[in-house]
Amino acid sequence: MAIKFFGQFLIDKKIISKLDLLDAIELQEKNNLRFGDLIIKMGLMKQEQRNLILEAQRHEDLQFGEMAVQLGILSPAQVQQVLDKQRSEHLFIGEALVKLRFISNKQLERCLVDFKQSQNTTANTGNKIIIPDGVCHRPIWEIVTDMTCKMLTRIAGVTLQTGLCTVTNAIPPRPLAIKMELSGLTSASLLLTVSAETIAYLANALLKRDINGTETAHETVKNFVDIIGSNIVGKAAHFGYSIVITEAEISPQDNAKLNIPNEHNGLLLPIHFSDGETLELLIIQKDD
Repeated sequence: MAIKFFGQFLIDKKIISKLDLLDAIELQEKNNLRFGDLIIKMGLMKQEQRNLILEAQRHEDLQFGEMAVQLGILSPAQVQQVLDKQRSEHLFIGEALVKLRFISNKQLERCLVDFKQSQNTTANTGNKIIIPDGVCHRPIWEIVTDMTCKMLTRIAGVTLQTGLCTVTNAIPPRPLAIKMELSGLTSASLLLTVSAETIAYLANALLKRDINGTETAHETVKNFVDIIGSNIVGKAAHFGYSIVITEAEISPQDNAKLNIPNEHNGLLLPIHFSDGETLELLIIQKDD
């Protein structure tokens, strides 16, 4: 059974509608401020300092609070103060649905029990993505998958879950692919297979506003994927791996289903967003 969010579970059970879920997510976003937004609201940081930290996060694998301490903007005690406030005021999606009167408290309790029982116990847990046994250059692919998910969360600000990372011989049938080439210690193609809707979703999340125009959306997401690539290179260097990644390119996939080339293998990681959008990270490498 595929991994899914609680909200999608409720939609599948016809307990709420997609519009109900989107309204609840909007309420969540207003209530559950990101670290940088909350700390400004608390008066512990200025907007210019927040922007400085966000820019630094694009180039180094540190959480917002860790980066703020490293730059001397916050103390560890202040970071903990903000984290405690975030936890105490966090609004879960079920609570948001109750607040909006889309479900009752009794319904929420029953559905949470059913949801927990329905979840795939073999799926990834926590923040650890497990690369299948027998795959060559596993440490590199651990870095690639980890940094991709971290940048989606930290820079784009999306809530995500990953499915199982599996070996595949086919490219997912999405209409668009964002592609980068990796070379150095090994050679591989890195693809994010996406729909036009997911491109627009990511662009809106990155710019924090609704945008019109395919060209703007594509350029925004392409630049973001380049940031992912530079972070992968930097993290790999930290562990002593020398790799190079080309700039991202977005191109259509003409065929409904594309096979992995002969003498190559594919490593597939599904990435699910809380509003139902999905993309796949695909690593295609030549058999060693």
